Amino acid sequence: MEVGRLVVKIAGRDAGCKGVIVSVLGGQRVLVTGPKTLSGLRRKPVNVRHIIPLPHKIDIAKDSTDEEVLKALEAKGLAEYVKRKAEVSRW
Repeated sequence: MEVGRLVVKIAGRDAGCKGVIVSVLGGQRVLVTGPKTLSGLRRKPVNVRHIIPLPHKIDIAKDSTDEEVLKALEAKGLAEYVKRKAEVSRW
């Protein structure tokens, strides 16, 4: 897992929401944000077993703000992609 990688949350109440890894916290945790205004995913630490990495990556610095992440997504043309919720199967 790397900073700037797009992911889909597959567990919890945010399941299906896409977001961006903002920081690697060590162990099995990363800091992920939607940002909330775009995808509904709040900025919070997440276990790596609860996310699936996507093939897209944006160029952001570690611990970027939600505004910086949003600008980077719009610059790469991925804002609409992140806004759409992914289908997550429970089985």
